[in-house]
Amino acid sequence: MLPILITMEVHLKPETESRLRDLAVATGRPTDELVEDAMAGYLAEVAEVRAMIDGRYDDIKSGKVQPISGKAFFDGLRQHEDEVLKQRRK
Repeated sequence: MLPILITMEVHLKPETESRLRDLAVATGRPTDELVEDAMAGYLAEVAEVRAMIDGRYDDIKSGKVQPISGKAFFDGLRQHEDEVLKQRRK
């Protein structure tokens, strides 16, 4: 069975449209192919992130992983940065 192509109108800012046209000229590929590839990549990335978030949520819900507060996270991050800076100074 052949795939059915659906026409969709996409509204871009003039700057984005100009960059898309420039890329099409530089690569010799039609703008519709570039947009199709960009959207396919974006949607695959969103699905991957969504699956990761769902997995993390399941880990927290099951008790496999314990959540930490935002404050505790940033305190730990600052402490790590301080340690890295101290090591670089040596």
